[in-house]
Amino acid sequence: MIKIELLNQLEQLAKLAEVIETFGEENNLPMNVVFDINLSLDELVTNIILYGYNDKNTHKIEVILEKEGNNIEITLIDDGQEFDPTKKEKPNLDLEVEDKGIGGLGIHFVKTKMDEIKYKREENKNILTLKKIIN
Repeated sequence: MIKIELLNQLEQLAKLAEVIETFGEENNLPMNVVFDINLSLDELVTNIILYGYNDKNTHKIEVILEKEGNNIEITLIDDGQEFDPTKKEKPNLDLEVEDKGIGGLGIHFVKTKMDEIKYKREENKNILTLKKIIN
């Protein structure tokens, strides 16, 4: 298990990528799995940093990576505004780029790369749990 606390600053994404790489190496994960985890967490943490807070204060985002058998479980915890990405509707991928509007594609991407996504709100915190099954 690896646990990391990030600040709500985009510069922290490099630190997150390093931790994911280390986790992948320590657990002998296939490169495609490490890639999917890295891109998914980059998208989710970026969204938390850019849209999760109504103030300019420093906030902590906790990321926990665990491997059990062929399952990778990732937990993201933040104290931002309540947001459940599991309820975000699938974007219409058939629309022309200029008609699609902004947002939604990143979360759609995460949903396609992860095998399971669960959300809950506890004690004014968003808790997002992702599961990736190694085939």
